[in-house]
Amino acid sequence: MDGVNGIFIAKAAASLGAAFVMAVGSIGPALGQGMIGKQACESMGKYPESANKVRLTMMVAMGFVESSAVYCFIIGLLLLFFVAMK
Repeated sequence: MDGVNGIFIAKAAASLGAAFVMAVGSIGPALGQGMIGKQACESMGKYPESANKVRLTMMVAMGFVESSAVYCFIIGLLLLFFVAMK
């Protein structure tokens, strides 16, 4: 294998890695946010007087869960722009 083919293989691997990172990295946060929303809706339905506290707690929890998806997005962009585009 010569150097040119090795570069193409490295670029292809970086592109596939970025796609894999985004695919797998978005499954967890999506499931987590669904569970958080479900529990918040159940809590607000059972205890309507505490809806404001539950809503605030839900928003903070959603922010924490979403941060892992943002990290995966950043890693995917780094793989694409610094490895695959060279």
